[in-house]
Amino acid sequence: MKTDITQAVRAATIGQVKDIGATLLQAIPGEMSFETAADVLSRKTELIKLVRDFFPNPVNLSDPVKQWESFYQKYLGSTRDFSKVKIPERTAKQAIEFTRLIIVTGGLTRNQVYEACGKQFPCYKYADDLDQAVPTNERDPKKGSYAIWVRDTVEADEVHQNKSVDMVTKEKLATETLLERMLHELKYFAETGKHLDVSNVTLCSGSRDSDGHVPRAYWNDGKFQVDWYVAVDRFACLRPREVVS
Repeated sequence: MKTDITQAVRAATIGQVKDIGATLLQAIPGEMSFETAADVLSRKTELIKLVRDFFPNPVNLSDPVKQWESFYQKYLGSTRDFSKVKIPERTAKQAIEFTRLIIVTGGLTRNQVYEACGKQFPCYKYADDLDQAVPTNERDPKKGSYAIWVRDTVEADEVHQNKSVDMVTKEKLATETLLERMLHELKYFAETGKHLDVSNVTLCSGSRDSDGHVPRAYWNDGKFQVDWYVAVDRFACLRPREVVS
């Protein structure tokens, strides 16, 4: 059965389209000769093609898998083909709740994603080498590319607020790893120019560091922060992000 992934696509807003139009108008010289204007108007087809070539392929906008291929090429400098990556199936209820697709390419490391984030916005990490510091993860791209579904919300799952890692483990919840959360941050920023968890904190309960502590990720004090909590810590603002995998 083919998995429906259309719900992961987000259409451009009217405001975005208007802003693009305004930007194009700004590109037109304020003063030009009659002859120059006539020359441009005589080559409308060429001008339209130049403008359209600047935009991503419209097919990519209707296919979240293609979106991820473009994302990896632009932000992580790698050309990928995700056409054969297995997209997890969701129940009817899950398809309503879990609408953001995240694709993790095989061999991707935490250090690579953190470095890619650092090229786009200020970042802080509690360990120099996140690959070494966080050796235990529910899912590992060393085994190949994979995909997960998560809730498409700015703040971590409200339904799981005030849950410690011990509680998450007892409930057998599948949750975002640190790598997935950082990738989620970068993809959201690429789409919106904004950040996740500006009021709360994602408990990356799908990961453990070498001391048994649990990484956390959030936006605070003008930067993306990667830190940790102990497994028994629980607060209303501390929330894991559940995944469908």
